[in-house]
Amino acid sequence: MDETATQIFSSHRIMAISTVRPDGWPQTTLVGYANDGPIVYFLIFRASQKFANIANDNRVSLAVGDEPPDIRLAQAVYAGARASEITDPAARERAWQLLKQRHPNLVGTPMPDPSAAAMMQAECEHLCVLDYTKGLGHTDALNLPSERESNQRLEEVER
Repeated sequence: MDETATQIFSSHRIMAISTVRPDGWPQTTLVGYANDGPIVYFLIFRASQKFANIANDNRVSLAVGDEPPDIRLAQAVYAGARASEITDPAARERAWQLLKQRHPNLVGTPMPDPSAAAMMQAECEHLCVLDYTKGLGHTDALNLPSERESNQRLEEVER
């Protein structure tokens, strides 16, 4: 993943996530997150519209950034990703530890009950890095292979 994208993802704690509603309209909300490279972790309530939207269509759009004191310092990451629930207990625990590292207010709080809250991961596939420190309007687009595509390529190489 691009170094600037990694730095932006790693230096923030809140992101906007857009999901696709059943009627086709986007729905955007803010959530706390943690990331491990291009994989972003977040918690959502099972009773939420966001969870229902992802269950219906796992394509999501993410946005991370803030307002700089000078527009020439603007940096942000926009990502197209596929979201899925983490059901493996060890993977859930690892994601929870990453979230607690990023959000100190969670330290000492037990992981939410899986029957009420879903631990989610969004695997970034398309990134757009806005970096005005390289010139006003500067953006870089990156396409990342999904884990599924990486595994398929590995299988082809092994044949």
